[in-house]
Amino acid sequence: MMKAALGTELLHASDAEIEDAIAHADPMVLRGLIYQLTGDPELESIALKKVTVWLMESTGPAGEAETALIRRKAAAFLKAYRDDGARPIPPGPAERLRRSIDLMFGETIPDESQGWIHEEIALDPWARSLRWSAPPDPERLAAFSVTVIGTGVGGLNAAIQLRRAGIPFTIVEKNDGVGGTWYENRYPGARVDSPSRVYSHLFGVDFPCPYNYAPQERNQAYFDWVADEFDLRGVIAFGTEVTSLSWDDAAAMWEIRARGRDGESVWHSNAVITGVGFLSRPNLPEIPGMDMFEGPAWHTARWPEGMDLTGRKVAVIGTGCTGYQLVPELARVAGHVTVFQRTPQWLMPLPGYLARVPDQLLWLDRNLPYHTNFMRLRNQYRSGADLAKMFDIDPDFDDPHSCSASNKALRDRSLAFLHSKLDDPDLIASMTPDHPVWSARAVLVDQDYCILDALDGDSVTLVTHGIERIDATGLVAGDGTHHDVDAIVYATGFKANDFLYPMTISGRGGTALHDLWAADGARAYLGCMVPGFPNLWMLYGPNTNGGLQVPAFHELTTLYALQCIERLILDGASAIEAGQEPFLRYNRLVDDRNAEKVWSDPRAQSYYWVAKYGRSPAQNPFCGTEIWNLMRHPDFADLEMR
Repeated sequence: MMKAALGTELLHASDAEIEDAIAHADPMVLRGLIYQLTGDPELESIALKKVTVWLMESTGPAGEAETALIRRKAAAFLKAYRDDGARPIPPGPAERLRRSIDLMFGETIPDESQGWIHEEIALDPWARSLRWSAPPDPERLAAFSVTVIGTGVGGLNAAIQLRRAGIPFTIVEKNDGVGGTWYENRYPGARVDSPSRVYSHLFGVDFPCPYNYAPQERNQAYFDWVADEFDLRGVIAFGTEVTSLSWDDAAAMWEIRARGRDGESVWHSNAVITGVGFLSRPNLPEIPGMDMFEGPAWHTARWPEGMDLTGRKVAVIGTGCTGYQLVPELARVAGHVTVFQRTPQWLMPLPGYLARVPDQLLWLDRNLPYHTNFMRLRNQYRSGADLAKMFDIDPDFDDPHSCSASNKALRDRSLAFLHSKLDDPDLIASMTPDHPVWSARAVLVDQDYCILDALDGDSVTLVTHGIERIDATGLVAGDGTHHDVDAIVYATGFKANDFLYPMTISGRGGTALHDLWAADGARAYLGCMVPGFPNLWMLYGPNTNGGLQVPAFHELTTLYALQCIERLILDGASAIEAGQEPFLRYNRLVDDRNAEKVWSDPRAQSYYWVAKYGRSPAQNPFCGTEIWNLMRHPDFADLEMR
């Protein structure tokens, strides 16, 4: 791999412009990157100190002198690179990379993390592509077909990887465009709550990233770029919704039925990869009188194009992540917003959550080779490892509101933020959750403007008495108060734990997948395979929420599926599935580990934990290193093939 500055921008940059850009960079990223490119030993001996960023411990230069030294060396490198013509350069010796990464983090990364760390830096953008272990028989390869369902972050990658492997595929999408949840969720304020640097595939490491946490339109722009860059639009059957999958054991094929623009269609594939998403099917409440309301009403995932709510009276029902993102934006334009809240959520204030990154940082992305790679890894590894500690229950920690010292510190910070924003004791009480932090999904918010600022204004009213009914002109709250509104917005979430809904899926012997899951919720082996359902892999399947950023998890699952398909083709077999005992063993481990996490707390009402099942069908209890080591290479002893 070779990288160069993009275009001629660097060639015309002055020393002052380079120094200004370097001044905006993360000094630890510069330390690791410049060491990788130069091997400068002086960068190894820089004094460091521990720092806390958003309650997560990190490491930085010990003082201004150390920071200045790093910046001088980075600026000197970039000036020399400019003067040498800014030609493509390699990423430095492979044997130096481990040391460079350690220098960036200011710690020694353990051996067990090296595999996924070296992939995640994306110096090889195709590190999670199938590399055939032997040449496949051309006839067998041509005869094998895969159907991919969905064109979100997982489905698009699956199509790209299948094409690279030379495996024939069909890809269908129920919507008229790519992007999955970002195509559908266009409500004001929609924004990712994962660092944008890692909310992309390995091959997207250089896609321009103007926000630390990108809004909907920027996420959609990325998926449009993926579809166009890899020429996928022509092979996607848009407006086509799969309704059923039925396994024909004699033929070792899946029968796929779908509704499309021209009616129902039926076809057969050797294998299916589902990329239908996790938060993809809107959940509407059952409130008496919903159909009586005479104004417009809609779910946030079905936001009407061109809807103008300027000066209107708007009701927002629901205060999960979506509601808390939406209300502050509505408050800017609506005449009045009435918020109906059942359960408050913990708020995690983040400086600059809504802001663009400095232009100088984007300049470095374009002009300092491999800056995007090191920035990606810095965001991925650090955010995952430290955040996971806050989920663990410490059995020796005695506090009625928190599960550990780090969890309490997070609660204290959130409470301090709440009190800094609001003065009304009743409003503070209404916005203070009863459940521990992260037992339900916490909400990242901007430190300067968020739901609390909106509630503190005159144009927003919070209602916590429930909803008795809806009538022609508004809503009647549980205390009997009638709230007149012009429009109703349902921010009531998704059918998160109804995996693969509303498709009907029948495996060997006609067994219905949803019947198999009826007793205690959805389960799968490694989150992607189920005994009795051969040649079927799920992206964002049961117990895959968390642990890794979504694109990385999907990349690993897709590669796992392709390695299984490789084995089928090379061995002349027709079907592969998880064994029953490995399936049970893995799920016992998942349930045992989830029981040690804060989301097992019974006070929370959330898709993180389903009380009637006594377990979580959604949450993944493992860290990124564990996931990579579980999934990177299939253990074929756990699989049955014939």
